[in-house]
Amino acid sequence: MSLLLLTADTSKVPFYLLGAALVVWAVVLAGIGLQRPDFPYSNRGVRAVMGLTLVLMALALGAAILTG
Repeated sequence: MSLLLLTADTSKVPFYLLGAALVVWAVVLAGIGLQRPDFPYSNRGVRAVMGLTLVLMALALGAAILTG
């Protein structure tokens, strides 16, 4: 019975924090991209930016599913 009560009242704070981190990341990328049109400077940088973005998106999506 206690497991049912724990799953019924989940906190949405992880989703809010991860969503906010994703928004901040997007704004930072947009700012850098507007100031430096050749950003990221190499294929390795492109992969790093895409990888970090993918990780943040997956975490935010996972938190939305778990807390929803």
